[in-house]
Amino acid sequence: MTLPLSGRRVLVTRAAHQAGKLSDGLRALGAEPVEVPVLEIGPPKSFKDLDRALLQIPQYDWFIFTSANTVRAVAERAAELGVDLAPAKGAQVAAVGEATASALRTGGLEVTFVPESYVAESLLRGLSGQMAGKRILLARASVARDLIPDALRKAGAKVDVADAYRNILPEEAPDALREALRSQLHAATFTSSSSVTHLAEAAQRARIKFPLFTVPAISIGPITSQTLREFGWEPAIEADPHDIPGLVEATVRALGSPIR
Repeated sequence: MTLPLSGRRVLVTRAAHQAGKLSDGLRALGAEPVEVPVLEIGPPKSFKDLDRALLQIPQYDWFIFTSANTVRAVAERAAELGVDLAPAKGAQVAAVGEATASALRTGGLEVTFVPESYVAESLLRGLSGQMAGKRILLARASVARDLIPDALRKAGAKVDVADAYRNILPEEAPDALREALRSQLHAATFTSSSSVTHLAEAAQRARIKFPLFTVPAISIGPITSQTLREFGWEPAIEADPHDIPGLVEATVRALGSPIR
């Protein structure tokens, strides 16, 4: 039986240490994943805000983590400071996405809330009505959008935002992209806004015209789709649910073969 993605070359832009799940899902359906990691994790420009927050953890009512990368970065910094990450009694923990929740549980933290969808809007809907007067620590990547903290503050919360890490373009990304484009790509997958902006940077450095208009863009969710549109690249399809399995299924739908 012919697999639904047989003969399809699909660009995977995730960080090298995270690409496996997406690549494996595509490969299981017959695709050839073409991995061009455009993200790698580096320290933030300053640990000042994160250190301040970690050294006064008992004051917070809620901790919000937006990615598994954030969890790892915060845990590493806390260990360097000699800080116990266990929340103060009565504090609650929210995780955006099951991968983030899993990373927190592995680190010994009990997760109170995981939104239905892997998008900021779902997180905010789920926490609606619980935030007034609460002190919240939001740990995230540098240069992340302010949708979550702005909405929480409007709901009456006091929010401390701390950069835990930043996404860096790997040095080899431009050459890897140039090599990937030597043969036809049938789709390009994007799991975050950063994957879009960093692919654009890799293309610029490689002197490749961006967007790649001949390649359908497959987006994991609304914020990533918005970033693609800001570059003039209309997504061919948006995953629903907004997670890796949903992205794999969206790729199948975009390329015209139903999953059987």
